[in-house]
Amino acid sequence: MHSTLVSRSLHLILPLTLLLIGCRSASQIMAKSDVDIIENRLPALELAVDPGPLMATEGAYPDDPEKLFDTEMKRNVLEPTDSTVFGYAKLQVTKADVTRKGKGFQAFQMLTLLTPSLLGLPLENYCTDIQAEVQIMDAQGHVLGTYTGSGKSNVRVAMYHGYSQSKAPRLADVEALRQALSQIRPQLADDADTLRQQLLHTGPVETIVGAAY
Repeated sequence: MHSTLVSRSLHLILPLTLLLIGCRSASQIMAKSDVDIIENRLPALELAVDPGPLMATEGAYPDDPEKLFDTEMKRNVLEPTDSTVFGYAKLQVTKADVTRKGKGFQAFQMLTLLTPSLLGLPLENYCTDIQAEVQIMDAQGHVLGTYTGSGKSNVRVAMYHGYSQSKAPRLADVEALRQALSQIRPQLADDADTLRQQLLHTGPVETIVGAAY
């Protein structure tokens, strides 16, 4: 009787441990960044981020939005060698909804000692729906353009072809925000000539002046 209980416990603990640890590495997704440089880059801008409702989720780290925005703007939008700042670019997350699909299936999984997961079925899916906007402002704080984008992610918690339950929420948030920034990039590209002229016409930000946003 005792050996039977131990055996059943081991059969349950091992799959749970594997799901918590995860099979696929999350580092690749976190380090992923689209390279899609716009033709006419904007002059250097001071960057700011308001994560808004994204900070109420259980996924993204506090500095994830800032890191994503910094990488996106410096890699694809802003001139890389210009040290003079001609304005501001502000990212604001206006919506961040998280759903967990398949959570009800977990009761069945537990009853069957996670046999479906051992066969490759996902335990659940973390899905994040994000809406974000980027404002471009000149040195005096005047808004020159507002650009919006959205992103929807679907990250599986699974033993073989998914991610761990501890990493999936963060990956879902980061991927959704990355998609939103990718939607905003071509909008900035379309207005790049006009934005550039307006930013240069107003002139650089005076160092004695505080942030205009």
